[in-house]
Amino acid sequence: MDTVAEHSSPSAPTELPVTLRRLYLMRFAFAAVWTALLFSTADRLGPLSGTLLVLYPLFDAACAVVDLRSARAADGAVTRLWVNIGLSVITGIALAVAVTSGIPAVLRVWGLWAVTAGITQLAVGVVRRQMGGQWPMIVSGAISTLAGASFFLQAGKDGATLTNLAGYAFLGGVFFLVSALRLKSAVRND
Repeated sequence: MDTVAEHSSPSAPTELPVTLRRLYLMRFAFAAVWTALLFSTADRLGPLSGTLLVLYPLFDAACAVVDLRSARAADGAVTRLWVNIGLSVITGIALAVAVTSGIPAVLRVWGLWAVTAGITQLAVGVVRRQMGGQWPMIVSGAISTLAGASFFLQAGKDGATLTNLAGYAFLGGVFFLVSALRLKSAVRND
């Protein structure tokens, strides 16, 4: 039995916000746990931090797949979600290579991903803004774009650590939480 196929397309327009709310809450929880684990190893690259770094964009891709399945016919975000999936998978692979080269390489890869994923997230939020609860996603996308540029620039400095990546992930998780709460209000008002 394929349980994913059963939920592949919302039967009513209100199901997409409900699905997104659950997805956003899960993303917040993941970001909070991921952040705590990365903070504990942020000063060096080791097996745990390397695994966490590769896992984050792959989790993002998996979440975009869930979002894509729920959004199929419901909104205009489908193409943008495919772009996000591709960017996140490529980033996971690139980070697996970058962790063998050191923190500056990781910051460069993460920075490029944060810029491109931020632009994509902003675009998805704009397309979905009439749904409600998307302003936090739009703001988060804009911040991600700026933070990505900052990570890329930090890569060239002495003493670079992964601490800012943990803060970035947590802030992104908070934006997902705020959006989930706003979506809950929007669903109740329908």
